[in-house]
Amino acid sequence: MFVKKWGGIALAGLIVGLAAIALAEYGNPANMALCVACFIRDTAGAIGLHRAETVQYIRPEIPGIVLGAFIMGLLRKEHAPKGGSSPFTRFILAVCVMVGALIFLGCPTRMVLRIAGGDLNAVIGCIGFAGGILTGIFFLNRGFTLKRSYDQPVAEASAAPLISVLLMALLIAAPAFIFFSENGPGSMHAPLLLSLAGGLIAGAAAQRSRLCFVGGIRDAVLFKDFRMLIGFAVILVTVLIGNIAAGNFTLGIEGQPIAHTEWIWNILGLYLVGFGSVLLGGCPLRQLVLAGSGNSDAGITVLGFFAGAAICHNFGLASSGAGTTQNGRIAFAVCAAVIFLVAIANTKKTSSLKPA
Repeated sequence: MFVKKWGGIALAGLIVGLAAIALAEYGNPANMALCVACFIRDTAGAIGLHRAETVQYIRPEIPGIVLGAFIMGLLRKEHAPKGGSSPFTRFILAVCVMVGALIFLGCPTRMVLRIAGGDLNAVIGCIGFAGGILTGIFFLNRGFTLKRSYDQPVAEASAAPLISVLLMALLIAAPAFIFFSENGPGSMHAPLLLSLAGGLIAGAAAQRSRLCFVGGIRDAVLFKDFRMLIGFAVILVTVLIGNIAAGNFTLGIEGQPIAHTEWIWNILGLYLVGFGSVLLGGCPLRQLVLAGSGNSDAGITVLGFFAGAAICHNFGLASSGAGTTQNGRIAFAVCAAVIFLVAIANTKKTSSLKPA
């Protein structure tokens, strides 16, 4: 019974965890081996959307995740062109989620990787992540919806995979208008083929299992379905064991790689991520997978992540190892207000929420 119900998601968690270990071992930044928010930020910088010189590199993991999900969707005949569900609202929510992620310095995937590396700041941040998800569930229970999606042309569904191929071509060709960091996190990366392979494998596994960090907590609360939390736990344990074996586990708050110790802002940053991701229907990793599977709403969301990353670094909103910024704190307040307004404006008075 366990294998039939939870074996698939456990295997997906193991695959993603092993990919993260390999990527960190061969050059990706410590505790950031497979961070969707960080890697979108780096890619945004590489194509000139921001000018933060230390975080500019087209991360092959991002197109790899999209293409891995695309291939798996085709093999399983689940590549379904859908879209048209409040695209502009999704774009704005995605910007807000990215602001929260870059205040914390990582998406839910990196939160797990940081915990597995002994970073207690991420453990503290989990409080906000869970609180944001619970706030989102409050609105779901009262009828929140971004309306239905509709069948879309195949060309619409092919946009995300084609853009992913273009990004890989730009990385390989390295024309003069593409930027590459010479120091800082952007200069730290695994070999191209390994990075691409890690993304492809993670994307395929996440598509097959529907792995989602936000969805795990959401489904556990709403439907008493703990399946996706198994994947979450397996990634954590796998990377934890890998870090201990490699001597990369350091328990504590101070001196953690690419992290700050302002506990209240770690909580608040992940609160935005959790809340916004529930309204969007999935975490950043899940949005990449859905985009690869033909969902143009998720594609718009991913574009919102890119825009949010650019805004954060162009206007000094992103945190650093030294801590948060005044602009970032103001942005948190603005984004929190926006997400609440979106939630209220799209919530019906009554609801009969049922499992999908």
